[in-house]
Amino acid sequence: MSQKFDVVVIGAGPGGYVAAIKAAQLGLSTACIEKYTDKEGKLALGGTCLNVGCIPSKALLDSSWKYHEAKDAFAIHGITTGEVNMDVPAMVGRKANIVKGLTSGVATLFKANGVTSLQGHGKLLAGKRVELTKPDGSVEIIEAENVILASGSRPIDIPPAPVDNNVIVDSTGALEFQSVPKRLGVIGAGVIGLELGSVWSRLGAEVTVLEALDTFLMAADAAVSKEAYKTLTKQGLDIKLGARVTGSKVNGDEVVVTYTDANGEQTITFDKLIVAVGRRPVTTELLAADSGVTIDERGFVFVDDHCATSVPGVFAIGDVVRGMMLAHKASEEGIMVVERIKGHKTEMNYDLIPSVIYTHPEIAWVGKTEQALKAEGVEVNVGTFPFAASGRAMAANDTGGFVKVIADAKTDRVLGVHVIGPSAAELVQQGAIGMEFGTSAEDLGMMVFSHPTLSEALHEAALAVNGGAIHIANRKKR
Repeated sequence: MSQKFDVVVIGAGPGGYVAAIKAAQLGLSTACIEKYTDKEGKLALGGTCLNVGCIPSKALLDSSWKYHEAKDAFAIHGITTGEVNMDVPAMVGRKANIVKGLTSGVATLFKANGVTSLQGHGKLLAGKRVELTKPDGSVEIIEAENVILASGSRPIDIPPAPVDNNVIVDSTGALEFQSVPKRLGVIGAGVIGLELGSVWSRLGAEVTVLEALDTFLMAADAAVSKEAYKTLTKQGLDIKLGARVTGSKVNGDEVVVTYTDANGEQTITFDKLIVAVGRRPVTTELLAADSGVTIDERGFVFVDDHCATSVPGVFAIGDVVRGMMLAHKASEEGIMVVERIKGHKTEMNYDLIPSVIYTHPEIAWVGKTEQALKAEGVEVNVGTFPFAASGRAMAANDTGGFVKVIADAKTDRVLGVHVIGPSAAELVQQGAIGMEFGTSAEDLGMMVFSHPTLSEALHEAALAVNGGAIHIANRKKR
């Protein structure tokens, strides 16, 4: 007799495991299928985020920034040290321990909440049946009242630079370097490329970023992207825009990359090359031909605003559906879907999903950019406040960047918060909370912010929207 569950989740990433836990908490019998294993061959829950994405990259970013501070930034605080060295294998080992702790933590949460963890490959068949292919090759058919597809994404491969997991690596391979490459190339100036490039640049690599687009960080507000380009370039990243890679040739322990730019064909040699041009949904072998679920030409599952597919009782969330590929988006979609299965009318506000790039300074935003609003014909008022005028930022010797608040000129409602600077991710989240409740710039300006804090920069930027900033000169309105 086959097993039967109220909910079967395929994929145990930040969308899948959160959905599974929430379903069990709501009293639904729940199973979660995952096939990913760690280097020891053991089942590793948590998906790309916990295993080879968000968490390990932040561990390396934090370690490399501490190395940079110890080497170059302690003296201003009156702290002197001897020669500072980085043990790269130890840094990578610390990252691995963090990952192991978190992935085993998900397994513990499954057990605590009564989620049945199933190891193997899940495939949706007709009639909401799921085919589970186990590690030993045996197959079991599982019956489900509801199925949630949460199989995630994987790095995009490009023909001009085929990954060999040695000289040419993807984002996963870039987390495992055991030494600092002297010359490091990165294809793609997106979130992944900039974060990984920053890690190895801080440790001494000569980093060149090749970006095919002529515009840097197109999704960010123009003022933020301009500041980010200036700052990251000053830190040592050689960011070449309009540089389209056309080929590569591995010669022993190095790779010669060919690209074209405004000056024609160019070549450059690296010791390591990271391909970070984006990610694609993992939907191959996920759906049987008669499952009834449809995907588009790029492999994304078609869903409505509530993540329901064309088959009643079958849902898809996270990186396999439209929208930004973000762990927090996937998690909230998982919760929304499960609550709707239980009959609740839960909605998700896709307009207020924060985006963060964990370089230093951090780059984060929520809502719309000034250029997008102007393109829509929306008249806006803008307030900015530089961290150079923040007492807390001065005390921390971290004064780069600014906070920018954009509000509707007619209603004063905040439409966007954009930050580049210390703790940008945390400050943007404060803006997101306010925007969720329809805050105005005046509302933010009237709130009491503790002193001295970085949050005061958000307060002052909101005041500046209407010409009322205290700690900077206000712009005269025309």
